[in-house]
Amino acid sequence: MKINQLKSILWSQFGASIDMLHNAISLCPENVWDNEKKFWYNAYHCIFFLDYYLTPNPVNFAPPPPFDESEFEDRMPSRTYSKSEILEYLRYCREKCKTLIHGLNQESVQQHWINQSKTMDYNVVEILLYNMRHVQHHAAQLNLLLRQEIDDAPRWVRHAKDIV
Repeated sequence: MKINQLKSILWSQFGASIDMLHNAISLCPENVWDNEKKFWYNAYHCIFFLDYYLTPNPVNFAPPPPFDESEFEDRMPSRTYSKSEILEYLRYCREKCKTLIHGLNQESVQQHWINQSKTMDYNVVEILLYNMRHVQHHAAQLNLLLRQEIDDAPRWVRHAKDIV
């Protein structure tokens, strides 16, 4: 498989996973956002790790403001993030993902993503697939919460809305 074909396939499917997450977050009504099921927190957790796993050298990772590293400390953030803040963070990560994938070449796909504790060591393509699975897992959880709370959920997304 040629690298351009791989990049196109990766973006088509990873972008679709991110778009599904976006659709679930967008559909969430205000009265469900911060109820006992913590829809907002599940969305935030997913996006935080989306960002982290997209960072080529994760030792240097820091989320953009106003977000903090509470996810690494096994504690809730100090406040509830608004839907607009979460969607903006997701937009930022979507662009980061697209840029990373479109920048892949024969050399970069051989590089490894290794977390600080060295408990995770994946080549770039594998960490992208791992990350995509994580996003899809949480998008499905959020869709389930929406079904339980409002009897509605977004439709399946077949591929990213901006395939190149």
